[in-house]
Amino acid sequence: MAPSKLDYYETLSVSRDASPEEIKKAFRRLAMKLHPDRNPGSREAEEQFKTVKEAFDVLYDPERRALYDRFGHAGLAGQPGASPGFDPNEIFGDLFGSIFGSAFGQTRNGRGRDLVYALELDLEQVAQGESTPLEYETMVICQDCKGSGSKPGSRPEPCMDCRGTGEIRVQQGFFTLRQSCPRCEGRGQTRKGDCRGCHGSGRIRSRRRIEVRIPPGVDEGDRIRLAGMGEAGEVGQPGGDLYVEIHIRAHPRFRREGGDLYCEIPVRYTLLALGGVMEVETLQGKDSLKVGPATPDGALLRLHGQGVPTLKNKKRGDLICRVTVEVPKRLTEDQKRLLKELESSFAAARTV
Repeated sequence: MAPSKLDYYETLSVSRDASPEEIKKAFRRLAMKLHPDRNPGSREAEEQFKTVKEAFDVLYDPERRALYDRFGHAGLAGQPGASPGFDPNEIFGDLFGSIFGSAFGQTRNGRGRDLVYALELDLEQVAQGESTPLEYETMVICQDCKGSGSKPGSRPEPCMDCRGTGEIRVQQGFFTLRQSCPRCEGRGQTRKGDCRGCHGSGRIRSRRRIEVRIPPGVDEGDRIRLAGMGEAGEVGQPGGDLYVEIHIRAHPRFRREGGDLYCEIPVRYTLLALGGVMEVETLQGKDSLKVGPATPDGALLRLHGQGVPTLKNKKRGDLICRVTVEVPKRLTEDQKRLLKELESSFAAARTV
């Protein structure tokens, strides 16, 4: 791919001193939105995805990143395009149900693989909790044979070699070893004919639609385990689990820290000087904020119970408002006159 002329840091919306984890997190968020599987037929999304992937390949690799930081795109000429030590399935497994890492995707004696589904939520959804529909592609039990793998009308029979145990014993000198039965492939059963729908595997690939309950107070990176909702197992084996991984969209007004929310509120100078009550927007609606007399610029004022809950503590946190002086852009003649009189009174007081 020809080097993009776009700034790679701007492409991923990260700072130039962003850590590898921050770069990876930014890429995951963008990849989930732009991946061709989620934007079928969109040429624009496909091109944007390629650009994002190109930026990630450079910035996630320490050596290529150092060259880019020093020489720009020219420093990458002739460099390989992949990030060493990085498996792309780790990213795409999170997004689209593929499997990654040693904790996931290992088929244990035919057990179905565990899946991970990345779910993006707004802060309002996190505060309230809700039921959310999910749709993903995975291996499910074949309905033609009900998961047996056998031709309809026929039934599996116990394997004659292992007598239904799925294992045979092999004598090697003084030792007796157990190994998977080669005739039935460890299933313990044989069949007279394979199901045409699944070709004897007992599973087919299909889209699954479920609804998951998101508890109030989940945080970035939390995972919700849905037992048995992952990939169906092979004949006679249990299915894997589905892990719903939570990602929270940035809010235009509030910043979250645990159960507390933070925001900035512009306040008129007169209210900061004299004190009073003003109406502010919270995540749950409008509330009254008390401003004390002589409140300085940058002061933190707290509204109890207007934050979000946490999984450990169901009680809502607080909304912490940082007040800033609001300078009016347009003044009437009367307002100008009053401000001049106020400034004159301050000047007179300083000369006394």
